[in-house]
Amino acid sequence: MSASTDPLVILREVFGHARFRGGQEQAIGAVLGHRDAVVLLPTGAGKSSCYQVPAVALSRGGQGTTIVISPLIALMVDQVAGLVGRGIAAAALHSHQEDDEQREVIRRLLAGELAVLYVSPERAVTPSFKPLVERAPIAMLAIDEAHCVSQWGHDFRPEYLRLRELRDVLCAQASRRRTPPTIALTATATPQVMDEIVESLGLAAPAIVRGDFRRPNLAFEVQHHTSDDDKLDATIAALERAGLRGAGNVGRGIVYCSTRKKTESVAERLRDAGFAVGYYHAGRTALARDRAQRGFSSSKTRVLVATSAFGMGIDHPDVRVIVHFQAPGSLEAYYQEAGRAGRDGLPGRCVLLFARGDLVTQRRLAEHGGGGGAVAQRRSEALASIERYAQATACRQRLLCAHFTGTSEHPACGQCDVCLDPDAVEAQRLEANERRASRGARVSAVEALPAPAQQVILDAVASLRRPLGATNLVKMLRGSRCKAMQAHGLLHLPLHGALADASEAQIAATIEHLIAERRLVRQGRKYPTVALPQRRVVERRENRPAPAPARPGPGASAKAARRRGLVKTSRMTIALETYRQKMARELAWKAYMVFQRQVIVALDRQRPTTMEALAAIPGLGPAKLARFGEDLLELVRRHTP
Repeated sequence: MSASTDPLVILREVFGHARFRGGQEQAIGAVLGHRDAVVLLPTGAGKSSCYQVPAVALSRGGQGTTIVISPLIALMVDQVAGLVGRGIAAAALHSHQEDDEQREVIRRLLAGELAVLYVSPERAVTPSFKPLVERAPIAMLAIDEAHCVSQWGHDFRPEYLRLRELRDVLCAQASRRRTPPTIALTATATPQVMDEIVESLGLAAPAIVRGDFRRPNLAFEVQHHTSDDDKLDATIAALERAGLRGAGNVGRGIVYCSTRKKTESVAERLRDAGFAVGYYHAGRTALARDRAQRGFSSSKTRVLVATSAFGMGIDHPDVRVIVHFQAPGSLEAYYQEAGRAGRDGLPGRCVLLFARGDLVTQRRLAEHGGGGGAVAQRRSEALASIERYAQATACRQRLLCAHFTGTSEHPACGQCDVCLDPDAVEAQRLEANERRASRGARVSAVEALPAPAQQVILDAVASLRRPLGATNLVKMLRGSRCKAMQAHGLLHLPLHGALADASEAQIAATIEHLIAERRLVRQGRKYPTVALPQRRVVERRENRPAPAPARPGPGASAKAARRRGLVKTSRMTIALETYRQKMARELAWKAYMVFQRQVIVALDRQRPTTMEALAAIPGLGPAKLARFGEDLLELVRRHTP
């Protein structure tokens, strides 16, 4: 007796679900009717069933293999393991496999033995993969996380734009068999992104499936705070309310942060507060990330603090609370991450801790990511959408649904903070705004320190080996021994702690006073620092005693030469070295991997103003020009008189 090709039978017998959920039956019916489809279903609504069920049906009907484009190897491995465990012939092709394993997967593909094959977008468009598709019986093409196709999406990946090439290969075979349908799926796409998915992939009159974006078991909440200490207290309160402190293995919580540094500091403070907590970000080693994920999966750590690098494809059913310690860069990213709560259908809580400073952080991250024109405009609109959501006094869930569906015809959820107590929400928002305004007024009202203290600040800036931000300069003058002081080598400076009796507000006001009088200047836009005006720097150098006439020996380093006074350290050299160190930390590279010291010397000497001139500098190949070129040109422009 042959196995059934009926989708509902497959859903019940293979996947163990009694009935289809919203949107699934429509999507499956479209592709089984040989029609393209674009599917928008919220996180946790069962997107994978929309292509896995028809893949099994098509395979049982002798129509071949379904190719699934998936962006993460870990996600592929999990999906394949799940299908194989259900008796489905599934496999993946990825870079972590041995050659023999890859050859066996290819053999099974060409023999028509696979129901499902997972590949990355990068592999799918390689010259070696396309001939395999031409020779193999292909039943369907499924593109998961399809919002990555769109430059208007929050997680754009250029390789997704080339997936049309693979689709064209399949369409070219229409002369000898029916063109396999394409199904594109995403959990986070606005109407504009949906349109671009259709256009970029060249889909032919596709069925558009939009699921119900309501998550009736999730309670959304926004809290307005003006300091990290307040945010930490709110995070602890949310985790305690979910019962996540102490022993036990019931429920989990995720705390999302925007930066790696914040992720680590929040995890440390939660650990000090008695929570079993791990942390996850892209800067950790693969082994450390794997340990953090396994610890969370096994509930050894019931709380995970993470950047957006964690979560895609993660399907823990018992996440009871999601806290966003910092606002993400878009409403799409927020809903995708918040939607990881309550996948078992039980109550979940999603708390956004909002501060206007979060938007500044996101702008800096966006500037680092590059891009201009439409991309920059999209990022600006995305930040505006998350701010509108945070400041709104309407049902949170209705706003989220409207953002993705383009219509406001959604009922109020009845359980978000606005629905439960709109007056309290408005009062808390206004109170936070008043605190922020009051703090600004207090700072502006502080008088500058007298002349002797002003000279101390000028002397301190003059003694610095590299530019320093105003906040760290204040901490150094007050005698702080925090990690930043150690990292910048400030603990042993003669003027460390010279103004210990002054308050931070007084020193900060004095720095602003000196800047207003042009006795100090602020340099840089992304990461502004405080420095002496150029004239004062020249005077200071001219007044230095002449160095001893020594020459570096063979093989002496540039650093040793600088110590002997033979190489002048210009402002540009300092800025380039600071940039190199910053990039090395963010990318988890060694500094020389960003670019070597000889590149800094050449940049300072040649002062290139175009990308072509920059390309002529030895040590800056195409990959480094693409990643660092615009930043380097900006540094040159900024430090060239």
